[in-house]
Amino acid sequence: MIVERTENPQWLSNAYLVADPERGTGVLIDGNEDVDPLIDRAEADGITITHYLVTHPHVDHIAGIKEARERLGGPPLVAHEATAAELDEDVEVIMGDGDKLDANGIEIEALYTPGHAPGHLAFLIDGTDVFTADVLFKGTVGGCAAPGAAGFEALKSSVMRLMELPPETRVHPGHKEPTTIAEQESENPFVRVWRGIDATGDEQVTVWDRPATLKLWAPDYDGGNKAWIVFGDSGEETIVGGSQVVRG
Repeated sequence: MIVERTENPQWLSNAYLVADPERGTGVLIDGNEDVDPLIDRAEADGITITHYLVTHPHVDHIAGIKEARERLGGPPLVAHEATAAELDEDVEVIMGDGDKLDANGIEIEALYTPGHAPGHLAFLIDGTDVFTADVLFKGTVGGCAAPGAAGFEALKSSVMRLMELPPETRVHPGHKEPTTIAEQESENPFVRVWRGIDATGDEQVTVWDRPATLKLWAPDYDGGNKAWIVFGDSGEETIVGGSQVVRG
């Protein structure tokens, strides 16, 4: 199986080509305004794109999809119903948790992974490669404080569900480079705390002018940091970018 990605230099977001060269078919996953190289690769290898999969409707993951589909002759869009409601284009194939799609011999299973965005799906392909979008990255996890996000418990449950995949499963995130479930088990600070391997912190900080306890401060995919906090005035837990945290 071919897995090729492009990374947008501004957003650091990934788009993917997944293809079976023997069958000559493949799918595209997400958009990032830099999909043309993936289409070029497919055309050079004689690969027909049968479907276009969308993980969630944030702009850095759907930019350029319309133009890419026009170039390809309109392969059907595949997404969760909540994502479909946010897109300007018709979604021909609606998938929910556990639904499977046979894309001309490539088996695609949708894993509903809420927390970061409404209708967020991860796609498990042929049981070996999972495309986790903005829920699970190499060494970190997605935020869950944006409007419409399902919240901390949903995100944590989604991450830990993905961690139940076989350790050799290759993880292709929505930003930056790939990893494996085994690597995540040992190297992801959030997973280690949620497994009970490492302890949480208790530093007192301020987030959005509200007092909070910093439970975990960890590196993020973009060179910054991610923070797991608990607001002191409400007890609400969430994960935010490190730039939102005032320390000291």
